[in-house]
Amino acid sequence: MSTPASTLHDLLARAPKALLHDHLDGGLRPESVIELAREYKYTGLPTTDVVDLQKWFHRGAKRNDLVLYLETFAHTVAVMQHRDAIERVAFECAQDLAADNVVYAEVRFAPELNTDAGLTLDEVVRAVLEGFRRGAAGTNLTIYTILCAMRTAARSSEIAQLAVKFRDEGVVGFDIAGAEAGHPPTRHLDAFQLVQRENFHSTIHAGEAFGLPSIWEALQFCGAERLGHGVRIVDDITGEPGHEQLGRLAEYVLDRRIPLELCPTSNVNTGVCKSIAEHPVGMLRRLRFRVTLNTDNRLMSNTSMTREFTQCADAFGWTLDDFQWITVNSVKSAFAHFDERLKIINTVVKPRYAELRQESARN
Repeated sequence: MSTPASTLHDLLARAPKALLHDHLDGGLRPESVIELAREYKYTGLPTTDVVDLQKWFHRGAKRNDLVLYLETFAHTVAVMQHRDAIERVAFECAQDLAADNVVYAEVRFAPELNTDAGLTLDEVVRAVLEGFRRGAAGTNLTIYTILCAMRTAARSSEIAQLAVKFRDEGVVGFDIAGAEAGHPPTRHLDAFQLVQRENFHSTIHAGEAFGLPSIWEALQFCGAERLGHGVRIVDDITGEPGHEQLGRLAEYVLDRRIPLELCPTSNVNTGVCKSIAEHPVGMLRRLRFRVTLNTDNRLMSNTSMTREFTQCADAFGWTLDDFQWITVNSVKSAFAHFDERLKIINTVVKPRYAELRQESARN
């Protein structure tokens, strides 16, 4: 007997979640954007009404184009140029994720975007780490950060060195972000080779707005351990449902258990697909790719981990077992050390899902 949708939604809201792909400057509270703009004399906001601003960000993101989607970040980045502001945003991020029952998170940001008012890169990173530390204190959340270099700039080796420098203080990986088409991962090969030489971790935005060549370069040239989005791997899968044929690259990703940091709502916003029901996550889960679910940008996409879960439950008929599988996938794929990942899986994720299944059975 299946669980009624309303009951399942309630259970999923309380389920433990793991988040691998979330942008700090894409998840601000709209009221904080307004307050920080006022405090630091930023006058570029389209409105100072909280509800209207939230709608503006969401409306601006839903333009079916990644480059247009990224334009909305001008305002969030503008209010994140001072130490106290950055620390506040990081603190609130941790608090919001903990309230959404996220038990493990890796939140990424590009420190080179936060130095316009004179902060050094080190000061920016320390502000974020302190905000995360304070925000997660007293909660069930373990939170780390990934440093991004902008793929349209030329500071990737510098940011990679920065990530390695803070590896024992809460930075767990390196990434490149920004407009994908025309800016292939191999332009930043020196940075990724530096990360590899240091026995450090990298995930690469690939296969979101651009297709298979981006994924191929990220994996085979740059050594990415995970694919940021990676949804366009479906371009290498043909055939009818139940009779899919995998190309060489898709087969490689499946066989090597390369994690896909899938962000369904964001992908709908940027035009990858028209609806959650049409999102390839359903097929990729059925084919047993290493699927993870993520928010990408909680403000711009008006989403949360609970919303991603409930939308996928409605679209694909997923049950608690599916979401446990996905959550375990995420923690397995995390950049935290092995012992910490194992502890979260065995002492938090699996026991909590077992409790929720028992509760579901009683209902």
